[in-house]
Amino acid sequence: MAKKNNKGTNFPYRCSFCGQESSDSVIVPSPMEEGCYICSDCIEHLHVAVKEFLQSESSTKNNAASADELKKVPKPQEICEFLDSYVIGQDAAKRFLSVAVYNHYKRLAQDRTDDVDIEKSNIIMVGPTGTGKTLIAKTIARLLDVPFTIVDATVLTEAGYVGEDIESLLTRLLQVADYDVAKAERGIVFIDEIDKIARKGDNPSITRDVSGEGVQQGLLKLLEGSIVNVPPQGGRKHPEQRMIPVDTKNILFICGGAFDGIERKIAQRLNSHVVGYSNNARKGVNRDNFLQYVAPQDLKSFGLIPEIIGRLPILTHLEPLDRSALRRILTEPKNAIIKQYIKLFDMDGVKLEFDEAALDLIVDKAIEYKLGARGLRSIVETIMMDAMFEMPSTDTKHFIVTADYALEKLRKANFEIANV
Repeated sequence: MAKKNNKGTNFPYRCSFCGQESSDSVIVPSPMEEGCYICSDCIEHLHVAVKEFLQSESSTKNNAASADELKKVPKPQEICEFLDSYVIGQDAAKRFLSVAVYNHYKRLAQDRTDDVDIEKSNIIMVGPTGTGKTLIAKTIARLLDVPFTIVDATVLTEAGYVGEDIESLLTRLLQVADYDVAKAERGIVFIDEIDKIARKGDNPSITRDVSGEGVQQGLLKLLEGSIVNVPPQGGRKHPEQRMIPVDTKNILFICGGAFDGIERKIAQRLNSHVVGYSNNARKGVNRDNFLQYVAPQDLKSFGLIPEIIGRLPILTHLEPLDRSALRRILTEPKNAIIKQYIKLFDMDGVKLEFDEAALDLIVDKAIEYKLGARGLRSIVETIMMDAMFEMPSTDTKHFIVTADYALEKLRKANFEIANV
């Protein structure tokens, strides 16, 4: 559009910012100031400048918010002290977990413009059944303010087979986060029974191992960090189902497994067996606890593929529970088994007591049956079943569990066979 001057001739408009004429670009007049114009090129430059400014402001606010969140995060020693109130022993594993969780928070609080890229440190815990792997994970969940879920690897199969797809691991995390994807992408996933998806053997088989190496291959993309399409309600995926994309780059994965029989792999590696008259055994090896020498190559020998071992860089072990540890587990933690039964009877107005000999008997039987800490609960439950059935219907206000009473109930339940 042109405008006539006093002589009646047309002349082009000029941009008030860059001086460009309307013949070279689109000129927009100001609605507020007459005779003021701006060209389309200047509008584009302003749009880019405003967008960069808003992004900078948002990044500054996010960094400030992340720094504030990091100040609220318990330090590794505080996390470990909290674990001590629920988990007896396992000092090495608790220190590893405390540091890993704290570093996870620091990684989330890192400035996005920082040149240093901090990689996440996924963890794998190896320990016999009943030593506290799942308990440590559940206890950490009490303390954290990020989504935390525990999933089982035994139900996973390759895509297309009966079972759950690998992506279903993240469905539980989404549910815990109330389907807030941004919140779920900062969460922690504990994968239990990771040893159950070990490769069954190197020899080819007629049947396909759909819950072994194939599942490990599928887990690689989750552990490394990638955008995964997750079915919101779990179950099988189908083309018509709406998927939720989840980025696993900032999700911390903690894996745990009993790895039953890995001690033999460790012993072979340490050459601890003496053959003939030669003595090639390494000096100073504690043959009663080979698990303390576990190394990545032992996991490979057990059946984990090298790719998944490389994505679980932190390897820690849990010590087998000795008699003193089992004795403390019975009475000391906040969730101690004896405290739970005392509380249950107290709610019925009955004061329950265990004498020392009965507690020693329970520990001895747990060691004899090789059930670990989890076996303590089953033994106490067997001993107390009759009392829990009868006491609420009687007027008894005080009940003492003795060693003779405990042994009698174990024999009644065929836990303990009397000598003939």
